[in-house]
Amino acid sequence: ARVHAPFSAMLNSPYLVLRINRNNLITDALTQLQRRDGKELKKPLKVKFVGEEGVDEGGVQKEFFQLIIRRLFQPDYGMFECMEDTRLYWFNRDAFETPAEFELIGIILGLAVYNGVILDIHFPNVVFKKLIDTGYKATIEDVAEFKPEVAANFRKLLAYEGDVENIFCLNFAIEYMLYGEKKVVELKEDGANIPLTAENREEYVGLYIDYIINKSITRQFGAFYEGFNDVCGGEYFEKFNWQELILLICGSDDLDFQKLQDAARYDDGFEEGSNTIKNFWSVIHELDEENKKKFLFFCTGSDRVPIRGLGDLILTISKNGQDNLRLPTAHTCFNHLLLPDYPTKPILKERLLKAIQNSEVLACCN
Repeated sequence: ARVHAPFSAMLNSPYLVLRINRNNLITDALTQLQRRDGKELKKPLKVKFVGEEGVDEGGVQKEFFQLIIRRLFQPDYGMFECMEDTRLYWFNRDAFETPAEFELIGIILGLAVYNGVILDIHFPNVVFKKLIDTGYKATIEDVAEFKPEVAANFRKLLAYEGDVENIFCLNFAIEYMLYGEKKVVELKEDGANIPLTAENREEYVGLYIDYIINKSITRQFGAFYEGFNDVCGGEYFEKFNWQELILLICGSDDLDFQKLQDAARYDDGFEEGSNTIKNFWSVIHELDEENKKKFLFFCTGSDRVPIRGLGDLILTISKNGQDNLRLPTAHTCFNHLLLPDYPTKPILKERLLKAIQNSEVLACCN
């Protein structure tokens, strides 16, 4: 087969090079990543946005991950559902998207691992358990993490000491509405005609859990797993457990901000001994855990910590004028904070808190 010269050059590159049009983000990523085999996908990633100058030294790559994760997890895209109680994301069992798009998410997770990029994703732990062990048998505790009300009902059913059949009035089928149409899913053959009783309730709960975690999302998770495995399959990753996999993809939650301060750099007139910098770190260390996470998200695009700690996250703080009314801003792709030279600690604290509470608006990747 004849290979076009530009694509041939990419194959011979020591890097995995993606050329992405911002207006065609998902399609471009799908098209280019599906051309590559596992060997190609394991190369260091370089991203080039079409029509934009500059060499990817890490910032463009990070922006690519942020943009594609944000897009694929948006509710209107329909691939994932955000659980209202827990704010965790689960695969949409009724998604219209093709398996290729779920495969793309898996590839993106794998690429993040290989390129040391922490992703701002919020899956329940069972997703990572299934990635490590395809035969993993899910439990009520797995359901409880992202569907606590459903898990509580399971426990209530299992503990009930009265007439299960006549009080619960259930059978081995699940009913739900989809766009005004009633859907019926049988948990076992002829399940709609099998009443739930005290004798078979453990089987019912087990089948229901298997439906939630596995059978309802077989197509979606299967493609997702294949994408991840294309990048991370092999003996090396067989040595990891699911907790370690979470650290690799999502980072840690060890908020040691002293390490962040020790590794920080200063630019455009700020120095470690500048009065504003002293006030800044004093304010940061006084923040509660929730606001520290908001600050981290504001500056980096994620509230998680690199696997080796905040000392690995080099924060650059630049002076951004002396306008007391201006809020701090950040280039999240470069972990770059633009901080006005505020005259007092109270003003700095008030402006910083206002900024981190509006981080979607004030953080950017330009």
